[in-house]
Amino acid sequence: MAFKKIITTAVIASVALTSLYAEDIKGRGASFPGPVYKAWTAQYFAETGKKVNYTPTGSGDGIKSIKKRMVDFAGSDKPLKPKKLKKSNLYMFPTVVGSIVLAYNIEGVKDGELKLSRAAIDAIFTGKATFWDDAVIAKDNQKLKLPHAPITTCVRADKSGTTFNFTYFLNKINPEMKVSKKPKWKASKVVAGKSNSGVSANIQQIKNAIGYIEYSYKIKLGLPAAQIENKEGHFINPTIASFQDAAKYATWTPQKDFYAVIGDPEGATSYPIVAATFLLLPAEKSSTNKEVTAFMNWAYTKGDKTAQELGYIPLPASTKEAIRGYWKAKNIQ
Repeated sequence: MAFKKIITTAVIASVALTSLYAEDIKGRGASFPGPVYKAWTAQYFAETGKKVNYTPTGSGDGIKSIKKRMVDFAGSDKPLKPKKLKKSNLYMFPTVVGSIVLAYNIEGVKDGELKLSRAAIDAIFTGKATFWDDAVIAKDNQKLKLPHAPITTCVRADKSGTTFNFTYFLNKINPEMKVSKKPKWKASKVVAGKSNSGVSANIQQIKNAIGYIEYSYKIKLGLPAAQIENKEGHFINPTIASFQDAAKYATWTPQKDFYAVIGDPEGATSYPIVAATFLLLPAEKSSTNKEVTAFMNWAYTKGDKTAQELGYIPLPASTKEAIRGYWKAKNIQ
């Protein structure tokens, strides 16, 4: 009887332990949504007692990790096409929309004062313009005193969804610039940093630097960022309103696992470099997936205010409902 009691107690303890760790969901990947995921997971734990851990290691690492089933879910700013998802037995859906800004460190040039045309951005990141007072940059900045100083371009060292979306924009300007998570940069002076935080730190520390980072990092560190010429020839400041105008052009459908790239949208008031970020789930792990979608359902329901405070754009209500329908169809809700 005593032995039977010990076995029963052990089984109960095992079930309790399994239940405890079932709520400890682990994810990694894109650093683009890192700030909002950090806030959401903290708030979710405070409200529900359920722990979701997310490590912002970069989209490339996230995709690699989920393919190898090293984590319960992955974040990626580069959406995977349905064919690739099927091959790796993955599900995918967007979580929030963010934007990429060109932050700079130029003495005497305040936030929003620098205007960068599409030609100037191409020239900076392809090495055609090597000094800040180059004619292609100076043309739209005649009221600024731009230094005759070498331009340092700050880029990502890791495979990055932020880089994918930035090069997607560059490719729209110059088709010779290939869309890539880790391109070979041709700029004359390049400094690479890991994740959005690493690039932000380099911009902050290096005089006469410029680099591409997610908007929330610009806000957090108080970095100045440029006005960027959009598709219709207007110089647009990175603001929540201009991001919202751009996000309206997203075309997500559950039939394509919500695959879409918003970059360089239409619209006179649209900010030109916006991107959605996505979650990837292993199709075979229905039970764990339901824990992840429970967290995301909470975020869709209660996380919009936090997202906006951090500089992100929440998904439209209609998109959220389409995602919930997708979860239901996949039996992961």
